Amino acid sequence: MKNILLATAAITLSAGAALAESHGKTIRMGTEGAYPPYNFINDKGEVDGFERELGDELCRRAELTCTWVTNEWDSIIPNLVSGNYDTIMAGMSITEERDEVIDFSDPYTQPDPSAYVAISDGIDMSTAVIAAQAGTIQASHIASMPGATLVEFATPEETVAAVKNGEADAVLADKAFLEPIAEAEADLSIVGDDVLLGGGIGLGIRESDGELREKFNAAIQSMKADGTLNELIAKHLPGSASF
Repeated sequence: MKNILLATAAITLSAGAALAESHGKTIRMGTEGAYPPYNFINDKGEVDGFERELGDELCRRAELTCTWVTNEWDSIIPNLVSGNYDTIMAGMSITEERDEVIDFSDPYTQPDPSAYVAISDGIDMSTAVIAAQAGTIQASHIASMPGATLVEFATPEETVAAVKNGEADAVLADKAFLEPIAEAEADLSIVGDDVLLGGGIGLGIRESDGELREKFNAAIQSMKADGTLNELIAKHLPGSASF
């Protein structure tokens, strides 16, 4: 999934930040707008995609008035904490590192699989040199493997190039990203088992906004119960696991 953002700056919240829980306040839904099919900017210049449709329905069920704002990925958590918007809905995987800085709603997707791509299928991943995009949950996973060697690159395209030119034995990335590449290039193939990382995707919410989190949780559970969440997953994320 998306890059892990480790917010290290200590930001002090004013008491007014908790006003996002108020019925009368417009809830600002923060997203990146650059991660289709989860979120993107359409031809009309509007936020679109799975999370736009889902977020609008969650707001309706929670009886909240919501508006959408965009923010670059690398500052999306700090700007939530500082009060520039009230939620993050941006394809953000639930991880322990992020949960130290913000709270999360219940997940609205299952963990999406990551996969290995290599030239040879006889590689022992436990001792291999494995490429990953810097700052991702995949890079963190490889770093936690005692015998494996992590090599990081700035972009996912560079991780694939590292395998092709022999700098790495394999690459670990989102399966949805790697599958089309493996199908298109005869010398590359998906090897080994899928790796499930993170706790699914959820809304990021300030730690002070517990009431707001519970409103969204109730709406998510309502959509799970009546099947409409699975309908949206099938519409926008075909092949992803349903609830």
